[in-house]
Amino acid sequence: MMISFAALFLSVVLLQLSSGGVGPLDVLSGTALGFTRQEIGMLGSAHFFGFFIGCWFAPRLLGSVGHSRAFAAFTAAGSIGLIAHMMVINPYAWALMRVASGLCVAGCYTVVEAWLQAKVTNETRGRAMGSYRMVDMTGNLFAQGIVGILAPADYISYNLLAILCCAALLPITLTKTQQPETPKSPRLRPALAYTRSPLAVAGVIVAALSSASFRMVGPIYGQEVGLSAGQIAWFLLAFVVGGALAQIPIGWLADKYDRRKVLIWMSVAAIGSCGVTMATATWGVTGVFLSAGLFGFTTFPIYSVAAAHAHDFASSDERVELSAALMFWFAMGAIAAPYGTSLLIESYGPEAMFIMLAIGHAGLIVFSIARMAARPTKAVRTAYINAPRTSFTVGRLFRREREKTKDMP
Repeated sequence: MMISFAALFLSVVLLQLSSGGVGPLDVLSGTALGFTRQEIGMLGSAHFFGFFIGCWFAPRLLGSVGHSRAFAAFTAAGSIGLIAHMMVINPYAWALMRVASGLCVAGCYTVVEAWLQAKVTNETRGRAMGSYRMVDMTGNLFAQGIVGILAPADYISYNLLAILCCAALLPITLTKTQQPETPKSPRLRPALAYTRSPLAVAGVIVAALSSASFRMVGPIYGQEVGLSAGQIAWFLLAFVVGGALAQIPIGWLADKYDRRKVLIWMSVAAIGSCGVTMATATWGVTGVFLSAGLFGFTTFPIYSVAAAHAHDFASSDERVELSAALMFWFAMGAIAAPYGTSLLIESYGPEAMFIMLAIGHAGLIVFSIARMAARPTKAVRTAYINAPRTSFTVGRLFRREREKTKDMP
């Protein structure tokens, strides 16, 4: 079992290195090739559109051809999208290629998570899920750094990412462990999330607004404030590191206090970090990096806090479908965010991105206060989980962890 997990985790790392590098590289390449900011933002939105399609389509393909073949098919789609970049220099063609990349990410993660779900037992679930989150975060960290060594608008850069994507095939297809049976895919009922917690829906949309805008359009901001390509890699890395450092303290607060209050104060801190980021734009590279880390610290855990709040009001048999519904709303926000943010930067300058994000968090504060007046919180709540936003299947992996409730004052 551990050999099988090692193969899965290695595939995840290689996939993260490939998919995590293409977004920032597309921004730098698009700028070098004369794409407008709206066209560059469209590429980020196209990625999340492909991600959404992949979440829908992957379980069906998985049931038809099996885990390894489905993984190979999605990896091939992602590799084709990467290699074709420098063959057709057109932003709309690139948008189709980014749809393929998003499809690859969602499909491959669905396969990995379905495989993990079938292999873990109640005794190994906690360790397996902790290892999975650690591997996912580690791959994410290294993916941001790879941007600094890739030349924009260059065949070799995109070919290198395509090689990493193809390399993700090797561990999972060469493992001798027998493929598991395909689990039934959860029904996608977006209304379930709103029914259980309107605040959670608002929270994951604001989380998508922050994360997708920063990841997909943040490099434009970095260029505007004078960062080089290598420095933009560290800028994005600081954001991810800040988010990783926030998980333990924010998780402790979310389990100890009313999660709505935690969301309110996190949004207050996020607004403050937006102000700090704009204020330190002229303070040099160190100030920009520190502000990016602060922004990641205050915004990264919002998805997990909102998800935990929604699960407080769900029954045991709803948890998988609720996780899928929350992922749906995150995808909707992530599809719209990059393009909308790029329009604002084009019209009002780089600081417009953080003004928009601050307004989004201000709206979440107001809505959180309104929801606190509408109904009381739960006395018995589910445990906080740092849930990676990978595929609709992830809800099944964390179902039993959600059942570990605590009596909260």
